[in-house]
Amino acid sequence: MSAPHLAESATPLIVRTADDHTFTALLRDRVAEAPEHLFGEYKDESGAWVPVTLAAFQEDVSAAAKGLIAMGIAPAQTVGLQANTRYEWAVLDFAIQAAGAITVPVYPSSSAHQVQWMVDDAGLAMLVVETEAMAEVARALEGTHRLLVIDGDEEPALDVLAEAGAIIDDATLAAATADVRADDVATIVYTSGTTGRPKGVALPHRAFVEHAINGASHPDLGTLAQNDARVLLFLPLAHVLARHVEVLALACGAVLGFAPSHKTLASDLRTFRPTWLMTVPRVLETFYNVIDERTGGGVKQKLFRWSAFVSRKVDEARVRRGRHGIVLRAQMALANALVLHKVRDALGGNLRHIVCGGARLVPRVSHFYGGLGIAVMEGYGTTEIAGPMTINPPSDVRVGTVGIPYPGGTVRIAEDGEVLAKGPNVFSGYWRNPEATAEVMTDGWYRTGDLGSIDADGYLSITGRKKEILVTAGGKNVQPASLEDAIRPYALIQEVVVVGDGKPFIGALLSIDEAMLPGWLKSKGLPLMSAVEAAKDSTVREHIQHIVDQANTLVSRAEAIREWRVLPRELSERYEEMSASLKVRRKQVEEHFADVIDGIYAKA
Repeated sequence: MSAPHLAESATPLIVRTADDHTFTALLRDRVAEAPEHLFGEYKDESGAWVPVTLAAFQEDVSAAAKGLIAMGIAPAQTVGLQANTRYEWAVLDFAIQAAGAITVPVYPSSSAHQVQWMVDDAGLAMLVVETEAMAEVARALEGTHRLLVIDGDEEPALDVLAEAGAIIDDATLAAATADVRADDVATIVYTSGTTGRPKGVALPHRAFVEHAINGASHPDLGTLAQNDARVLLFLPLAHVLARHVEVLALACGAVLGFAPSHKTLASDLRTFRPTWLMTVPRVLETFYNVIDERTGGGVKQKLFRWSAFVSRKVDEARVRRGRHGIVLRAQMALANALVLHKVRDALGGNLRHIVCGGARLVPRVSHFYGGLGIAVMEGYGTTEIAGPMTINPPSDVRVGTVGIPYPGGTVRIAEDGEVLAKGPNVFSGYWRNPEATAEVMTDGWYRTGDLGSIDADGYLSITGRKKEILVTAGGKNVQPASLEDAIRPYALIQEVVVVGDGKPFIGALLSIDEAMLPGWLKSKGLPLMSAVEAAKDSTVREHIQHIVDQANTLVSRAEAIREWRVLPRELSERYEEMSASLKVRRKQVEEHFADVIDGIYAKA
C-alpha cells in the first residue's frame, strides 16, 4: 500500500527578525559585518565586470537616498522605478527604502497605458526611468510630477540625486526610517495579470527580509551561499522572483552579477562564471534547443542528442537508485569527453545549482541538466507571496515537484484541490483594494488559485489552474496546463493555448518560434521560409502533429487535442496576449483569434 498523501506541509521558522528589521537594517548589518565583502559586479562599457563592495554599495545608496529626501520624497510616499536589471536598479531600490518611501517596480516593457495606471493607482510622487525613450512616454502621462532618467541625455539620475543630497546630513537620513517597521509596506508590485487590470500587491519588508534570512539560514538551502557563491541576475528586477534574489544574495553573502539583457546571457555566463542561477523554464528549454540547432544537423546533431540522452539517463538512475551501473558510467564518460564538457563550459564552468520557477519544467529538461551535475531546484510562488513559497532543497531534488515550503512557510491543499499558503512572506493586501484582498485571503491563508497535491514527504506538485479548467460540451473537465506544458518546450513552438470550453472536443492554437525556425528548417534540409509559409509546409505540419500526439499520450482520449491550428504570428506582449512575465493571457488570445477557433469547430 502506498503512503498516504498529506493535506499540509510546513517547514519551521528558523529566525524571527526584529520588528525594525527592514531593507535598510539588513544592509546596515551586512556592512557592519563585512564592509569589504563584494555586494555585486556590473559590466562597464567594454564589457568587463566591475566589483562593488558592500561598503561602496551602501555609500551609493545613502547618497541617492539623501537626494530623494532633498527633492521632497517623504516617508510612505511611492516612487516608481522602470529599468532593466542593472546595478543602478539595486541602488535606487535600497535608496527609496532608506528614504522611508515605497518602491513601485515598473517593467521596462510596460506600455504607456500600464504605466499611467500605476501612476494613478499608486499615486507616484516620482518616477525614475532608464532611457530617454521611457522618459518620453513618462512625460506624456498625467500626474507624474518629478522624473529622473538613469541614462538620460543630460545628467544621470544618480549624479542628480548625489548633488541634491549634499545638503542632507546623516541624522536626517536616519530619521527617515526611524519609524519604519518590518510589517510596513516596502514595495507595491503590480501583477502582470493574465486577466483584468493589474492589481498592486503590497508587500512588507518582512516578506523579503525575514524570508531571505531564513532561506540563508536553512542548513540545506543555505549551502547555495557557500564556496564563494556567485549568482547571475538577468530576470527583470520588476519581477518579484528577481527581487527576492536581490535580497537573498545580500542576506547570504552571494555576489550578484547584474546582466541587463538576456541577449548577452551566453557571454555573461562564460565571463561571470556563476555558481547558481535563478531562472524560468523557457530559458533552460531555449538553451538546450539552441545547442541542438547549432549542431547543424547530421552526425554532430546525432552525437549531441545521444549525449543528452545519456545525461538524462544518468540523472534518472540517480533518482531511482542513487547510483548508475558500469555501462552507463562508461557511456557518460564518453559523452562528457565528446560533448557535455562543452555544455558545462558554455554555462560558465562553475554552475552547480539552478533555481527554476514561474512555470512547470518538463522532467526530461531537468534530468538533462541534472546529468551534467547541475541540480535544477524547481520552486513555486506568486507575487502575493513575495516569490518562492516552496523549493526543492539542493540535497534532495524531486523532479516533477516544486519542493517543500521555505522556512516559516506552510502549504495546504483545500478540499477542492486548491493550494493555500501561509507564512512571513504573504502580502499585506492589494493596494487600496480591500474587496480584492478579501477574495483571496481566508483566516491568514492566501488562496493561490493553483491546484496541487502534497506527497508523503511534504513535496508539493502543481497540477493546474483552478480558473483554467475547460468543460467540454460533453461535460468532461480538462486541465489545459498538462497538455500545454508538454508541447511548449519544443524548439519549433513559441506558445500553445489549449481551447475547448463548451465545445464538442479539445483543440489547440500554436504559434511558431520565429527565432528558432531558420535553424530548424536548415536541420531538416528545408529552404528558408516565413512562419506563415511554414504553417502550410507538410514537413512542418507532420512535426507539429508528432508533438501533439506525444502530448496526447499523457491524457485520456476525451482530454486529447483532436484538432489544432498554427497562428499567423507569435503571441506578443505588445498586443497584451502575454504578460510581462511571459505568461499567456488566455482571454485575450481567444478574443484576438476567435476566427481561428471558430475554424477548428466549424465542421463539428
